[in-house]
Amino acid sequence: MQNLRASDIREILKITQRPDIISFAGGLPASEVLPAREMAPMARDLLNSDGIRALQYAPTEGLLDLREVISAQLRRSFSIERTPDDVLVVGGSQQGLDLAGKVFLDEGDVVLCESPTYLGAISAFRAYQAEFAEVLTDEEGMVPSDLEDRLRTMDRVKIIYVVPDFQNPSGRRWSVERRRAVADLAARFGVPVIEDAPYANLCYDGEPLPPVASFDRAGLVILLGTFSKILAPGLRIGWVTAEKRLLQPFVLAKQGADLQTSSLTQLLAARFFADHDVDAHIARLCEVYHARRDAMLRAMDEFFPEEISFTRPAGGLFLWVELPEDMDARRLLEQSLEEKVAFVPGECFYPGGGHLNTLRLNFSAMPEDLITEGIRRLGRVFSEALAPVGVGASTP
Repeated sequence: MQNLRASDIREILKITQRPDIISFAGGLPASEVLPAREMAPMARDLLNSDGIRALQYAPTEGLLDLREVISAQLRRSFSIERTPDDVLVVGGSQQGLDLAGKVFLDEGDVVLCESPTYLGAISAFRAYQAEFAEVLTDEEGMVPSDLEDRLRTMDRVKIIYVVPDFQNPSGRRWSVERRRAVADLAARFGVPVIEDAPYANLCYDGEPLPPVASFDRAGLVILLGTFSKILAPGLRIGWVTAEKRLLQPFVLAKQGADLQTSSLTQLLAARFFADHDVDAHIARLCEVYHARRDAMLRAMDEFFPEEISFTRPAGGLFLWVELPEDMDARRLLEQSLEEKVAFVPGECFYPGGGHLNTLRLNFSAMPEDLITEGIRRLGRVFSEALAPVGVGASTP
């Protein structure tokens, strides 16, 4: 427990519950795209027609109804052939990360990850007293030469953790060549890959790219997904798919954790997919988030000082900001909150800390007018921080 600490994002979100705060901090979906109205009659009908099964225990692997849906989604969204028996339903993909820690990690084992990487993965793996090694990462993903060097020279490397599609926090998307290279290196060194794909369906520019798992010839890539980003996070439904020799330990670990994922939410999700045009639903999400991303980028182009750089993600929910090296995002957050705008400082996304001049912005949760106003206020905070002492900064 001494290795665990409260999530920076969770602490910031406590502040952002105030209705007067423009929050770019959390990774929340837009409230208006959550299908509450559609699900209300479905839930009532489910309890009337199949209530016993919805309220009863279910297999640890998950109900067949939902595993068939996930199998079809893997075929449609990822071009990966998996039978329902190759799928484990979990309590959100975060539980998949926790189970990966239980399965693979002992004290002192090493996780290779991107730099920066997902905070939830750091928290999950740190609970098992793992060490982290950040692999050099650029706009196309992990740099294969650096990954190879670490695999060749480091002891006790147990997993490679990656988020190739619109990564949280950076918003970056890996090139196809990097995906293939990581799969090849994992096979060559015999190290499993945990591929986290929560944002793969949220593509706004270009076409979706094949996952690392599609290049897996050694059966070493474990693919995690979730319905939190394309359906509703409150359902707490995710999935893990892998070859049976790797999936079975996850099943055993889940039995010891919670026995099963909620039968009620599994059946509700399965009915939603059966009764609705899921592709149209995802297209609607992409339309909303695409517009919000564009609104944020336009505002940043207008209001941010030229000394500040940022990513232009082709999908997902986040973009990444780099300030001049002598600026501290944590200190600027205090000033930003005085302006009633919240963001997440970037330091927490690096297992080794540092990088105080970085921060993450979310564009999915706020409407376009508030995005523009919030970025205008942030631009003022950043401009004032950049102004020489004793010189008044212009107000954008």
